[in-house]
Amino acid sequence: MTQTQGSESVRDRLLGAILSEAAFDGWNGASLAAAARECGLSDGDVRLALPRGVLDLVARWSQRCDREAEAEIGAADLKSMKIRERVTFAVLARLETIGSDDEAARKARARLLLPDAGTLGAELIWATSDMIWRALGDSSTDVNFYTKRMTLSAVYGSSLAAWLGDQSADKAEAKAFLDRRIENVMQFEKFKAQTRKLTANLPDPAEIFGKLRYGFDRRT
Repeated sequence: MTQTQGSESVRDRLLGAILSEAAFDGWNGASLAAAARECGLSDGDVRLALPRGVLDLVARWSQRCDREAEAEIGAADLKSMKIRERVTFAVLARLETIGSDDEAARKARARLLLPDAGTLGAELIWATSDMIWRALGDSSTDVNFYTKRMTLSAVYGSSLAAWLGDQSADKAEAKAFLDRRIENVMQFEKFKAQTRKLTANLPDPAEIFGKLRYGFDRRT
C-alpha cells in the first residue's frame, strides 16, 4: 500500500467515526480527536492524513457523496426523462446521499463559512455540479461548460440550504424549492434561446468595435 492509499484509508476510517461526533460537537479539533481515539490512530497519523484537519474530512465526505450520486445517476434510465427531469433527478440523488446525517451536514456547511475554510465550500459545490453534468452526459467544452456549472452551482447550493433546513421526513418543502429553482433556470435558458434567434442577423458587436478602433474602410 502506498502512502497516498494509506492516507485515503485513514481518512475514510476517520470520516466514518466523526460523523456522529460532528452532529453534536461540530467539525472541530475535539470531534476529530474523539474520532482518532475510536480508530486507534495517533496524532501523527491524523496530521499526515489530514493536513487541513477536519476540512479534509468535510471534503472527503462531499467527494464520497458525489461518487455515490454519480453511480445512481449512471444507473438511471435517463433517456426516458426530459432535460428538466434529468437535472432534478440528479440534484435529488446528490442531496439524498446525505441520508440521516443532516445534522452533521448542517454543521459542515457552517464550518465551511469560517474564514480558514477559504474557498473550499465553493470548490466542493462546483465539483458536485461538474459531476452532475458529466453524469448526465454533458460534453460541452465552450463557454456553455462554465455557464452550465455556474448555474447549477447556484441551484444546488441554495437547494442544499433548503434541504438541510427542511426537517420533515419527506423533504416536501425542499423538493418544491428545487422544482422552483429548476423552473427559473429553464425559463432563463428559454429566454437565452429566444434572444439568440432574435439577434442572429444583427451585426457582430466585436466587428463593429473593431472598426471603431481601427477606422471604417472609407471605400464602403
